[in-house]
Amino acid sequence: MNSLILTTMTRLLVPLILALAIFILLRGHNAPGGGFIGGLLGAIAFALIEKAQGLAAARKALRFEPMTVAGLGLGAALLAGLWGGLAEGDFLRGMWPFYAPVPEGGMTGWPIGSVLLFDIGVCLVVLGSVTGILFALEETVSEAKETGKDASWK
Repeated sequence: MNSLILTTMTRLLVPLILALAIFILLRGHNAPGGGFIGGLLGAIAFALIEKAQGLAAARKALRFEPMTVAGLGLGAALLAGLWGGLAEGDFLRGMWPFYAPVPEGGMTGWPIGSVLLFDIGVCLVVLGSVTGILFALEETVSEAKETGKDASWK
């Protein structure tokens, strides 16, 4: 699509959407949100790039093949599960190496652990899967346009 308005707004919106995706990912660690919604927001940013600048620009912006991103996410989620399994004997048990209770009550430290790693993994799986589907659909439509075939489902 050759739209000056869409191209200009994409340059403005994509960094904001990606920042929001990271915020939602981190916020969802302790509140509604999390990896799934963060991944969907990230995929929206790449969909916007694809619509404004084309598939090649979106692939270049993602930097990795979508299935590689999804595979990395799956590996991160699996690692988060194994972390709890190897340390405490329960697969997917939350591990908090920098977060501990204090004698006066409450907790202190950084709430960074296996749960955040799992959320990051989910985010990457969703981002890779959704962009992979989007890119595949766009390639199918582009090929149909080039060959003159009908790309609609029948």
